[in-house]
Amino acid sequence: MKKATDLLVQCLEDEGVEYIFGIMGKETLDLIDSLSQSKKIQFIHVRHEQGAAFMADVYGRLTNRVGVCLSTLGPGATNLLTGMSSAHLDHSPVVAITGQASFERQHQESHQYLDIVKIFEPATKWSVQIKDPQTIPKIIRKSFRLARMEKPGAVLIELPENIASQMTLTEPLPVLPNPKSTSISQAIEDACTLIDHSQKPLVIVGNGVIRQEAMSALLTFVEKLQSPVIHSFMAKGILPKNHEQNYFTFGFKKNDAVLPIIEQSDLLIVVGFDVVECPPQDWNKMKRPILHIDSLPAEMDEHYPVAGELVGDVNEILHALNKQAMPTRRWVPSGHLKEQIKRAYHIELDVKEILSFTIENILTVIEKNASEQTIVISDVGAHKLSIARTYQPKQAGRVIISNGLASMGIALPGSIGAKLACRDAPVICITGDGGALMNMSELETAKRLGLSFIIIVLNDSTLKLEEQMMQEKFGNSFGAAFENPDFVQLANSFGIKGVRPKHLNEFDQILEEALKQNNEVTLIDVYMKGIKSI
Repeated sequence: MKKATDLLVQCLEDEGVEYIFGIMGKETLDLIDSLSQSKKIQFIHVRHEQGAAFMADVYGRLTNRVGVCLSTLGPGATNLLTGMSSAHLDHSPVVAITGQASFERQHQESHQYLDIVKIFEPATKWSVQIKDPQTIPKIIRKSFRLARMEKPGAVLIELPENIASQMTLTEPLPVLPNPKSTSISQAIEDACTLIDHSQKPLVIVGNGVIRQEAMSALLTFVEKLQSPVIHSFMAKGILPKNHEQNYFTFGFKKNDAVLPIIEQSDLLIVVGFDVVECPPQDWNKMKRPILHIDSLPAEMDEHYPVAGELVGDVNEILHALNKQAMPTRRWVPSGHLKEQIKRAYHIELDVKEILSFTIENILTVIEKNASEQTIVISDVGAHKLSIARTYQPKQAGRVIISNGLASMGIALPGSIGAKLACRDAPVICITGDGGALMNMSELETAKRLGLSFIIIVLNDSTLKLEEQMMQEKFGNSFGAAFENPDFVQLANSFGIKGVRPKHLNEFDQILEEALKQNNEVTLIDVYMKGIKSI
């Protein structure tokens, strides 16, 4: 006989869980007690449940394993909702476990009781309550399979207090890998025929290529095809910056210098693209035909006219295509488009010639100092758009951008998840002052864990993106300005090193030195009030 929570922890161990991010409460005390006896799982006590969900999200993205977060009932559970929604829309595998009131309290109005399962249903792939300890192995196995199954997402498991302490004889189920599927050979042949009939195909790459570890197969595919390639925000780094076919990032509602290449093409080969990043009506206004390559069937509309479809494991599909006699379709967009994009996106600035604190100049300095392993995590705001345009990572999957839910506050706790996922990789968090203060309390978590990463706070005392939008729409702005604390002193109060560079050369020096550290967090407060972004 074993306690239900002992069984639950054993199931989590078998699933390969390393960390559980969360805050305990009365209704989860049995689970915390069981976790205290685990030799495989470390419970990371955080300072806010939203931070726990963001940590699990980024950990899941970088490891391609399931990130796990934990809360008690009521407000603890609802605090998870934003981070869980973000993970779900960005297709990051996350499982949340929440406490709940005992059964006898759930049929009437009761202290802290909310129907959490129902609240989380729109933000998860599955939301379920454990009603019998014997079902724990089945629920855990199904939850982890669903969280990782394409397209990955969030799952909620609710554990009522009275179930947590019950005894059971049940044992965990065996853990098997998720099955893979590939397109039939006829569909592969039809896709090659479609490409053969085109003159100017364009490859559009999404995050599914990274998620399914298909980067190498994609590179082979595009180099055989020889046509231009563009990518979404979250797919940055799949092609090297200087690759001849790399025409950089698309998906901006305005100032999207890449759109002309879509208009010049006659076939869009869309690989692993998550429509949640940017709806087709924003980039396929000419309604070019689509060859859809993804893990799930296309959601077709007038701006996503599917002419061919390959559905299954993206890596396997690309390998199958690469075995075919692929036609070469080399073409160059007219109007010196690549040079125009580089100028518009501030790509390849000369570090020696830049002096002022613009976000593009800061990103150029970061890119100069970054290694192939460096992970850059962007918070949400005007700087996110600049990062999507300007910053060029040296490896795929090393830029984390919240783009589905686009939730402010992800970057700082996400950096903790990133550092635990990739202990040896340098991690740089770029956040506005608005997003920074949403989860600044997690500095204590980072300090307690002895982690090392860099936080760059772009300090302008304004919600810059909202201010810009109001100025464009109304000719003035309202409610976007605020006052900030002294971020250097605030960092120091957490035992964190805080610095404030006076000019860009000093920022360069501070960043270079901070990247050499492996035992501390450095917060760099960059004062940018009155400085505009592209």
